[in-house]
Amino acid sequence: MKIAVDAMGGDYAPDVVIQGTLVAVKEYDAEVILVGDEAKINPLLKKAKYSGTNISVVHTPETIEMHESAATSVRRKRKSSIVVGVNLVKEGKAGAFFSAGNTGAVVCAATLGLGLIPGVERPGIAIVTPTLKGISLIIDVGANIDPKPTQLLQYAIMADVYSRTILNKTNPSIGLLNIGEEEAKGPGFMRETHELLQTSNLNFIGNVEGKDFLSGKADVIVCDGFVGNVALKVLESAAATMQVFLKRHLLSNPLGKIGLLFLLPSLKRFKKELDYAEYGGAPLLGVNGVTIIGHGRSNVRAIKNAIRVAKEEIERKFNEKIIEAIGKRQSLSEPQPNPSETTPVKE
Repeated sequence: MKIAVDAMGGDYAPDVVIQGTLVAVKEYDAEVILVGDEAKINPLLKKAKYSGTNISVVHTPETIEMHESAATSVRRKRKSSIVVGVNLVKEGKAGAFFSAGNTGAVVCAATLGLGLIPGVERPGIAIVTPTLKGISLIIDVGANIDPKPTQLLQYAIMADVYSRTILNKTNPSIGLLNIGEEEAKGPGFMRETHELLQTSNLNFIGNVEGKDFLSGKADVIVCDGFVGNVALKVLESAAATMQVFLKRHLLSNPLGKIGLLFLLPSLKRFKKELDYAEYGGAPLLGVNGVTIIGHGRSNVRAIKNAIRVAKEEIERKFNEKIIEAIGKRQSLSEPQPNPSETTPVKE
């Protein structure tokens, strides 16, 4: 199944998007539909001397810019690369859509165009982060800033499926981000969410704190989109700042410069482990179609890995497994008939 890629989305589009696509096609044998201005796309494909059949182009005359209002631009720019890309999935012409463009517009277009999985009230953005024990999944990081407890439970269920299906974790642990580990901590909706998770069939380990983001204490961390987005930006800033500090101190004297030569291999591995590009894009969980959101600053490697993630979700029938998990949860929560109230059998 083909993957629709927003060629116009991201700070370095379309050049970097096309470069990443070319690498993904070569490494993963992916089939890609580049969606965007063909007057800009075709010359770049020609420059790269691409002559294969795995890449096709769908022309769109409009682009939703990063600064534009999500809902307004999606309604007004029906011929934009984001809206058309989502519609390719809706029409069955593509199995997934990826964009490193306006995140709000992607969430809005996917929600309106594809609809939600039955039983899911709001979509959530999940990201993979490195930890001391491997990798963890954080949901939500910006799609829903005022969630209900039932929606946070749905996020946990979907993240559990993602961890099992895509991240290959057999029994992922679920933690609820809070200001303390005690059950009574946090506002009312957090305490209610804790209760819902505790009575679910998920591997819920209780509340986790901000210090646990990178410790690997939980395979999945559930939080509202406001807190999740702030935490994500802090993590990105901290990683970048650490690298600058390290370089500054190592280059401050001759001995440090000599030591840097020996440390370079380790520093490269360190940078790679913290680099968001290694983990591809962030899946938008809950919409009725595979949708991957990339960082606005996505480079070639990030684009390539996002396409890989999209391909994996299609091949492993990820959305079908979410539908099954949400459906199972609904059946468990439905009130069961009281035996005493059932119609007596006639003799």
